[in-house]
Amino acid sequence: MTEKEKMLSGEVYSAIDQQLLEELAAAREVIHDYNNLRPSEQAKKLELLKGLLGHIGDDAIIVNQPFYCDYGKQISVGKRFFANFNFTVLDEACVTIGDDCFIGPNVSIYTACHSTDPVERNSRQEWAKPVSIGNNVWIGGSVTILPGVTIGDNVTIGAGSVVVGDIPSDSIAVGNPCRVVKKVPATMQQ
Repeated sequence: MTEKEKMLSGEVYSAIDQQLLEELAAAREVIHDYNNLRPSEQAKKLELLKGLLGHIGDDAIIVNQPFYCDYGKQISVGKRFFANFNFTVLDEACVTIGDDCFIGPNVSIYTACHSTDPVERNSRQEWAKPVSIGNNVWIGGSVTILPGVTIGDNVTIGAGSVVVGDIPSDSIAVGNPCRVVKKVPATMQQ
């Protein structure tokens, strides 16, 4: 297996593999161009995102600048997606975001994992775990979502939360660590 294949399958891989470093550099060039477009250049912004991300759903997609990611190709967003300023995605594994999702400012999604042992960490060996976010989800400002998390449908994550574990559908969750504080009544769901 190549280091990229290992990365995408969740196995330990070398983060300093030449192919991976080249893909990171190429993505950063596109991100630089994207973040330096004028606000009026919506068509160009969408064109760059379509070339960078793995999948973009139908209808308008808005990602306010600045936006940051590692590779881009492992990111899939659904229909009518919106992300506010400073959206950061470390997409060493797949990041799947459903339809009608709203991402507040300063939200970070991480898939990369590193050893807590300094010798292992300094070897640049790492692994990645995917993140999945369902449909009709609102992620409040300054939320951090850690590797391996699944967030269900019809969920609201409160501002400033650190999501360390799965959040079930039809929930409102807040805090550090993020926890469910309320179930959403069926009448409130779409």
